Amino acid sequence: MKLYTCEYCYNEFEPTRRRVQKYCSNTCRSKAYHYRKAVPNTLPTSQLKNENISTTSTPSQTKTETISAAGIGNAAAGNIIADGLKALLTSSENKPATKKDIADLKALFTNRYLPINNLVKNHYGQSPFYDIETKNVVYLHTN
Repeated sequence: MKLYTCEYCYNEFEPTRRRVQKYCSNTCRSKAYHYRKAVPNTLPTSQLKNENISTTSTPSQTKTETISAAGIGNAAAGNIIADGLKALLTSSENKPATKKDIADLKALFTNRYLPINNLVKNHYGQSPFYDIETKNVVYLHTN
């Protein structure tokens, strides 16, 4: 079988695929990709081999970010101001439901009779209600 030369580490390897392989392993393939993205390639590959350029170099970091007490305080203050403005500027219809709102809805739907507000009371003074089980309008006395 024919041996190939890895384009990253320049070691000879036996190909494991039918197509022509450029790299001996996935590690060399990914390292070559990162190297191409980090270092602009202006030299042909033959000159890179001859000059023995180190391919394991990594780009230096330009800025180191650290955590400080002032930064945490600024973030907390900004968060409090943003939440306060959001609470002030959001109308009550657009605010998220609370646990109490959900409990009220649950209590409303667990009742058998739901009040109907747009019908008038009958001649006995009873208020109209919708019966969920029978799906009819019934008139009941409210206390």
